[in-house]
Amino acid sequence: MSRHILYGFLCCAFATYPLIAQSSPGSGSIPAPAYDALAQSSTVSSPLVQPTLSPGVLLLLELEGRFAQAVATGGGKAFANWFTEDAVTLNNGKPAVLGVAAIAAQAQWDPKTYQLTWVPQGAQMGPSNDMGFTWGHYEGHSKDKNGEPLTVSGRYFTVWKKLPNGTWKVAMDASADEPPATGECCTLPKP
Repeated sequence: MSRHILYGFLCCAFATYPLIAQSSPGSGSIPAPAYDALAQSSTVSSPLVQPTLSPGVLLLLELEGRFAQAVATGGGKAFANWFTEDAVTLNNGKPAVLGVAAIAAQAQWDPKTYQLTWVPQGAQMGPSNDMGFTWGHYEGHSKDKNGEPLTVSGRYFTVWKKLPNGTWKVAMDASADEPPATGECCTLPKP
């Protein structure tokens, strides 16, 4: 199936899925999520490979796609707009960042010089349908001081929370470096 047909199918599928009291964080509307990346991995939760995904999981995957699209175009400022007032970020080897103001102070990158992208690989909605989480793979692309391409990658985990006004925002975002390749973990050095 070509990517364009798949993209069209997903757009139709998600366009008919009702988002009750859903609006985007920040001002203005966010363009429809780019689900093209979802179609590229067989390990990604997708209605095409898992037709029994619950409406809650589909909602979380859509939110994650909208979040990623906003950050792709708006950089760090857009990133910070998706967090609750009392949100937390956790990153490898760094102290926790508490509160949206502190997150915004650290998220100062311009999408022209640093591109942060991610693809969700799964989601789970809580039983009350007001909190859930997503996880997947992220990559950050920039250039070093010599202008050479620099890429960082790893895994992420995002906790989503439905606010009293019906919008969804990120309550916690955590990331870790890419895990070691299979077989490299827990092996003794060779003499």
